[in-house]
Amino acid sequence: MVRDNHLVTMRFRVLACDYDGTIASQGILAPETVESLHQLRESGRRAVLVTGRILDELLDICDDLDVFNLAVLENGALIYNPATGKQRLLAPTLPRRFISALQAQGVTPLSVGRAICSTWEPYEAVVVRTIHEMQLDLQILFNKHSVMVLPASVNKATGLTAALEELRETAEATVAVGDAENDLVMLGMAGCGVAVGNALTSVKERADLLMPGRAGDGVRELIDQILADDLSSALPGASHRRAG
Repeated sequence: MVRDNHLVTMRFRVLACDYDGTIASQGILAPETVESLHQLRESGRRAVLVTGRILDELLDICDDLDVFNLAVLENGALIYNPATGKQRLLAPTLPRRFISALQAQGVTPLSVGRAICSTWEPYEAVVVRTIHEMQLDLQILFNKHSVMVLPASVNKATGLTAALEELRETAEATVAVGDAENDLVMLGMAGCGVAVGNALTSVKERADLLMPGRAGDGVRELIDQILADDLSSALPGASHRRAG
């Protein structure tokens, strides 16, 4: 791929952001955060959203998805191109009988996508038992108090990897930012993993860089530092917190 010379010299050319609790608060993407993302894009960099949400839910609450080059949805199971509307499923769909079984056992709320379903912690035991009884190759992932069920080996890192391949970019050129357990694999694969101020302690401990600001405030601080000097002044003073 041929790039302009100023793009070649950039260390970090992609920003990958979690949605809830990271770039958005209470499901809302603030106008000032959208403006920061536009500035990032204008610098020649790419923005990728990486979220556990399903597409219909996200479209209902976010009118600015087109500020992202790509959106990785369903915790890594689906890639959506906001500019074209094209979707690419990266994982098998969940068995309908599994969803029906959860509904029959009163699991509610139950959000159902193409390859993911999610509920809340009180129903974790029901979900585990149903997976075991049906002998399904499914995994459970947590996002704070949310319980997500996906096909095995699907996560934000696998989804982001596919998105980067589509953009012809690399993990080393990516800054990933998040706040919860399901973001850890994404932060770990990126050239720089960042935690916002409201992130869980486990995420802060594994991040390369901490932003003092909470959620969107922290992401805007991060974008400002990326645009200022490609994080060259921020990273030397940051302790390397990854556990390996």
